[in-house]
Amino acid sequence: MSKSNAASAMEIDEDNKQINPKFSINVLKLLKTAQMEHGLRRSDYTIYRRYCTARLRRLYKSLKFKHGRGKYTRKAITESTITDVRHLHMVLYMAERAWSHAMEKRQLPDGPNGKQRIYLLGRLRKAAKWASLFAQLCSVKADSRTSLESEAYASYMMGTLLFEQDKNWETALANFKHARAVYEQLGKYGTIENQVLCRERVEELEPSIRYCLHKVGESKLQTSELLDIGKMEGPALDLFQSKLEAIMAEAREQQAASMTEFNWLGNRFPIHNAKTRVSILKAQELEKELNSPAGESLSSEKKLAMFDKIFSAYHDARSCIRSDLGAAGSAEKMRDELNGLDKAVSAVLGQRTVERNLLLIKVAKSKFAKNKDEKGTKPEELVRLYDLLIQNITDLSDLVSSARDRTSEEISFAEDFALKGFAFRAERCFYLAKSYSSAGKRAEAYSLFCHARSLADSALQKLQSTNNPDKGLIEGLKALSDSCRSNSCIEHATGIAEEEKIPENLSKAVSTISLNTDKKKEEKFLLDMLDVYESAVGEPGTKSAVKIVKFPPAFQSVGCNPIVLDIAYNLIDFPSLETRMKKDKKGIFSRLWG
Repeated sequence: MSKSNAASAMEIDEDNKQINPKFSINVLKLLKTAQMEHGLRRSDYTIYRRYCTARLRRLYKSLKFKHGRGKYTRKAITESTITDVRHLHMVLYMAERAWSHAMEKRQLPDGPNGKQRIYLLGRLRKAAKWASLFAQLCSVKADSRTSLESEAYASYMMGTLLFEQDKNWETALANFKHARAVYEQLGKYGTIENQVLCRERVEELEPSIRYCLHKVGESKLQTSELLDIGKMEGPALDLFQSKLEAIMAEAREQQAASMTEFNWLGNRFPIHNAKTRVSILKAQELEKELNSPAGESLSSEKKLAMFDKIFSAYHDARSCIRSDLGAAGSAEKMRDELNGLDKAVSAVLGQRTVERNLLLIKVAKSKFAKNKDEKGTKPEELVRLYDLLIQNITDLSDLVSSARDRTSEEISFAEDFALKGFAFRAERCFYLAKSYSSAGKRAEAYSLFCHARSLADSALQKLQSTNNPDKGLIEGLKALSDSCRSNSCIEHATGIAEEEKIPENLSKAVSTISLNTDKKKEEKFLLDMLDVYESAVGEPGTKSAVKIVKFPPAFQSVGCNPIVLDIAYNLIDFPSLETRMKKDKKGIFSRLWG
């Protein structure tokens, strides 16, 4: 009896499993793949939101989950309506669409205003609502792993909402910690790819947790440590970075209150405008970070991005100064101070422009040294960069030398940059000679290498005669002089060898001359050999054009109509036709008077 009851119970369980199957979703992998393939690789949330909308539309259509016809009546998603795993996908993408829309508003150029922030918080509430519904449905309709992942996802969404609201930091911290604990446990099992994704997610959650601890008061993080955390990248860190920027803006405003002067080459210029102080302070912080030991280890792309931020800050400061100049009126003292401050900021901006161009030249030189083929950096590009650099130095020297009463610091500053200009002209001449050499113009290249060597030697003598010579620049000029000498010898020898070969090549060319017309190699086009399997693209590694059809098409002979010349017309006697012509009937009066 007991055996029959046990058997019947097992049958009932099997029937329940067949009626209520457990779905499985790798939530983290699904979302990570969708995000990386649709915009978030470059932090474009608009593309990802549109993808989520299109994905939801396809799910609605495939599941026939329409919200009425004509009049909109929302169809509720409950446990009883879920018969396919795509129903769970639908809820998940609803949360992702709301979250991506909120992040899109967060990334506006000037930041969200009051109404946009209210809308942003509303979208985050929607995302948290759909994520909690997703976790609730997965706890019933999905397996245990999917249920755990959905709980972590819902905790992350709730923590993101509280993080943006700037309140309930303890609750936000608890949600982030719960999500981290789940992902840490899931990272110990499964495939290697899934373990890597879980560990990356844990690393992305760590800065938010540390920031929540900082706000709660359980952590003593310094501003520099927060900046180091903000350098991390990932979709989960965009909100944290926006918060960090707001904190740094507040800190700059507090520091700007104590900043009253701008020092440049021994001159002190008072700063009266608060916006000008904040902009200059931001630029100085970026310069300090760029020149720090940590900044030297950064890649060239990140350094160039930092230079762009520095330029933007100084341009904002200049615009504030010039607006103050317009409002100063006839106050001469105020106008003199503002003009001096504008000149100092412009000079510092010129110095940073020179540094940025030197970085671009360094990158181009490394590419030119590694790849000397056609795909590498061409010498013409280096010539263009040196032209820009020389122009920057000329503008900077003119700006500093424009004042009537110059200080000793300004005079030495202008002289140093003038010497650097001589060195850069030698470098430009060297790469110009390289471009002529690559074009096969040996005489021009030889003369330019000699001229570059003379420029380098004269610049080297001037540098060595100064009190504090730049050792790095001196070593570079010595290496340039040696390189010019070796290259000039190579060009001289190559030119002589080519001249010696000219008679031989000419005799070979004359010996091959024939009175018979040479048959050119027949060109084959794709439309002429459709029945033959032969490539029309050409051999790999060649630059020949794709031969699909000959254009313009060749002339074809066309049969013309025969030309008939009627030469017998005047010799034919045609019969009279008067008898066949109709005669007019005349009356009596017409007969009498014609």
